[in-house]
Amino acid sequence: MPETGARAILRRITFLYSRVLDLLLVLTVAVIIVPVTMQIFARFTDIIPRYIWTEELARFLLVWMIMIGAMIGVREGTHFTVDLFPEMRGRRRAAADLLVSVFVLAMAGVFVWWGWEFTDFAWFRISELAELPLWTIHVAWPICGVTWLLFQGERIWDDIHVLRHGEEPL
Repeated sequence: MPETGARAILRRITFLYSRVLDLLLVLTVAVIIVPVTMQIFARFTDIIPRYIWTEELARFLLVWMIMIGAMIGVREGTHFTVDLFPEMRGRRRAAADLLVSVFVLAMAGVFVWWGWEFTDFAWFRISELAELPLWTIHVAWPICGVTWLLFQGERIWDDIHVLRHGEEPL
């Protein structure tokens, strides 16, 4: 039976959000190539000058690339997953997945709570070399935590549906 109402709208929103994350991940991977390449050429040739800001930009992009990848991994069910019983299906699989979800939610809560504290600490600070606002890198943690809560909540909803009805949702 197809989903209707609020569930369908929420599922569509999370799908679109995950597509935006996919695009952002591709963008960060593409952009990080530029400062890293500049660093390599600057170290081994005299063709271009040594730019210090490239190291900071690469670090900022690397952090965001990792966090976005972790968000996508939770959405796809590949992050925080060790499949000890790959043959398990149905209600037993849903129950095991719900147990794992409790730990994912706990980790998401840690990222939201202390991630916000981490961001608040950096709110009025700037990086030393490129003078970038540090909150732009620190805010990745609470955003990642909130995204995990959203995506894991969707997975929990599906697992509860399987426990109640014994079938996978469409």
